Amino acid sequence: MSDSRPSEPALRTSHVLACVWDFDKTLIPGYMQTPLFRAYGVDEAAFWRETNQLPGLYARKGIRTSKDTVYLNHLLSYVKNGPLRGLTNKRLRELGADIELCPGLPNFFSEIQTHAQALGAKQGLEVTLEHYIVSTGIAEMIRGTQLARHCAGIYGCEFLEEPLPPNFTHQHELSLETPSEISQVAAMVDNTVKTRFVFEINKGTSRDPGIDVNAVVRSEDRRVPFESMLYVADGPSDVPVFSLLRKNGGKTFAVYRPDSEAEFAQCDSLLQVGRVHGYGPCDYTDGSFTTRWIRHAVSGMIERLVAERRQAVDARVSQPPRHIHPPASGSSIKSGSTQSGLFGD
Repeated sequence: MSDSRPSEPALRTSHVLACVWDFDKTLIPGYMQTPLFRAYGVDEAAFWRETNQLPGLYARKGIRTSKDTVYLNHLLSYVKNGPLRGLTNKRLRELGADIELCPGLPNFFSEIQTHAQALGAKQGLEVTLEHYIVSTGIAEMIRGTQLARHCAGIYGCEFLEEPLPPNFTHQHELSLETPSEISQVAAMVDNTVKTRFVFEINKGTSRDPGIDVNAVVRSEDRRVPFESMLYVADGPSDVPVFSLLRKNGGKTFAVYRPDSEAEFAQCDSLLQVGRVHGYGPCDYTDGSFTTRWIRHAVSGMIERLVAERRQAVDARVSQPPRHIHPPASGSSIKSGSTQSGLFGD
């Protein structure tokens, strides 16, 4: 999916930066499913205990499972067998509005966008900062939060309510109105699939479906270069994206809940092994360490764009012709010599 050819500094003055965010324990202090279970009277702790046991139970039957697929299918089992009966995508989005956000959100999303735009304008650049959320959680619930209106893209797991039946292409009668509920997994996101979405943002596939994510796109033609990306997430499960961006010049930052010593140690470990450039609490209030670090990282990206454009101008824009003045009175040009600039070297 990558193009190894080195990019050339761009002459253009319009640039897109991207903040790519994980969701659970990054933008919210816990898990997004909490308001869903609360609304339907489901024991949240029991659900996750069951989910964690399922891979081992299925393995005894010789069936290998993915923990991300197992949790989605177990959720559908709760729909099919009653505790979550009648759950629709619309209801998931409504419940998303009840998700508790981390301190400082959603205000920080718009503030960092304004910061990037203003800093770019001072340097004669048109800079747009876009927010993307890439999560193994449920996309419809994220779309119900106050963060959604600030996002250029939200990637997460999706459900179908009424899958089309076999031979549906031969069906001409109008379908009957029937009670609807989610019944199949439409899209599953795990920690490696996250890298695919980062490539989509990078190449511009998210804005132009005509660009295949596997297509070779020259580095300088990519909509959001990796070095113009910042990825913020909470832990080791995000290592594939951390590694991708660090390898390609992007910035990576880990966050932890301030009251969790274990999460703090986990983030420090990620820094020590070179997975992230920094870490801080998931506190996005004005003046917090995390907001200052992110603002500084974005400023550094813009400074790099300014320096690259200056380099490109020096390297690829020739100097205009100059007037040639005759020698001063009494001076002469020696035989066999040439006057610099007379014909253009």
